[in-house]
Amino acid sequence: MISANHKHYQTVKDNSVSKEIFELLHDEDLDMLITSPQPEGAALSKYYESDDYISHTDGKRSLFEKAYHFIKNIALKNKLNLVNGLQDKKGALLDIGAGTGDFLLVAKNGGWNVIGVEPSEKARSIASQKGVELKQQTVDFADHSFDVITMWHVLEHVPDLQSQIKELKRLLKPNGAIIIAVPNFKSYDAKYYGEFWAAFDTPRHLWHFSKTAIKKLFQNENIELIKILPMKFDSFYVSLLSEKYKTGKMNFIKAFFIGLKSNWKAKQKFEYSSHIYVLKNAKN
Repeated sequence: MISANHKHYQTVKDNSVSKEIFELLHDEDLDMLITSPQPEGAALSKYYESDDYISHTDGKRSLFEKAYHFIKNIALKNKLNLVNGLQDKKGALLDIGAGTGDFLLVAKNGGWNVIGVEPSEKARSIASQKGVELKQQTVDFADHSFDVITMWHVLEHVPDLQSQIKELKRLLKPNGAIIIAVPNFKSYDAKYYGEFWAAFDTPRHLWHFSKTAIKKLFQNENIELIKILPMKFDSFYVSLLSEKYKTGKMNFIKAFFIGLKSNWKAKQKFEYSSHIYVLKNAKN
């Protein structure tokens, strides 16, 4: 459970959209940061209303956006390979926070029966043009419907964290797997950039996880953490955006160096810029 006792950790700015100031609070029991205040409902949605919010568009206007999509295409193949390795046969796959549907399209072409959930009407419209079906929410799905459920950099956006984890439990087949990818505030690049670290992304990121936090939060629903994998590309992408926030410029060489250093240091305590967590129902 998320405790009521939190300590000030850091003050950060919404560098992407509003330029407003937010506070990060540390839950010591879970070792997790909490964005404060947390906008709700329509107030939260306005922080996504920007052409610069790249996951809700297929924009390739700038060198940065082109680089983002080039790396994303490599990552999509890696994600599918991970999913394929979790099940003996391809079944039903649900992607929550599916954006414009690119991962689902790759999985569909790879033989999976796919469906996604995405609250953004703009993103759903783009996905439909690719032949990918997206729903607005999960409530209409039957219990234990999915062999694999993925949330690629989505859990940090969810307003009601504990209800979302309960919903994942409801939707997952007994032998199914959940894949969660989230930023790691304990990485070297997070500590190096501090208030300018792009993956804080307040207030769109409401929660900021550690390995301990993911393990404990899912244990509450009798879901077991099976495996943790690094997302090594993220340190370069996040460092590049962090450089822009810190200096006003895309310092490619500096960002590449920091990303490289972050991955090198991560080998010691396995604290990469982002992690992929593989979870399954605990065995009784």
